[in-house]
Amino acid sequence: MARTRSENYDDIRQSILTGAVNLISRQGYTRTTVAELADACKLSRGALYHYFDSKEAILFAILDTHVRDLIARLDTSLLGISDPYLKFQRAVRTIVEINAKSPKEQRILLYDIKFLSKTEQKAIYDLERRIVDKMAECLVHLDRKHNITARTRKVYTMLVFGMINYTFTWFDPKGEVSPAEFADMAVQLFLNGLHSKLATTSSSENRKSA
Repeated sequence: MARTRSENYDDIRQSILTGAVNLISRQGYTRTTVAELADACKLSRGALYHYFDSKEAILFAILDTHVRDLIARLDTSLLGISDPYLKFQRAVRTIVEINAKSPKEQRILLYDIKFLSKTEQKAIYDLERRIVDKMAECLVHLDRKHNITARTRKVYTMLVFGMINYTFTWFDPKGEVSPAEFADMAVQLFLNGLHSKLATTSSSENRKSA
């Protein structure tokens, strides 16, 4: 006879993921035991296995949930926006704000995805590729001078992600620069370039001193 689900099954499952994120992000996947996960979630090992078949299943659920949530929120944030600049700005802001709120998940995604099976890794990478493709689409629509070609499309796209991903290693979302401001700085730096800004400032100062 099949075991029935409790009414709060989904809530308990989510609480397990939350506890696992806290534990794994702090001490790493390999150093985290099932017993520790059960203790952190205030469950017996048997109860934990009712919700997840293995420790690897918990890791996969953490990453799958995180990346799918990012995709859903990115899709929602871009709805109804036709202006290419605003669309690019909104995409960058959304990713920065989500990363700022989920540094633990980002850390696990960076360091622990390698402990999944090849099939599960591919599933996560395929989801991430959807995010990359959305950003690339924003850039192509913004590129009125057609600087982005099929050969350089991925490079330009990954340059954007190079500025805004893995900020958990250094960016403090509660610091003097907010996530939204940081996102806008990244947009302006990518589109205009720091050199052009410095050149404009230098030219202005030269005119004042003349």
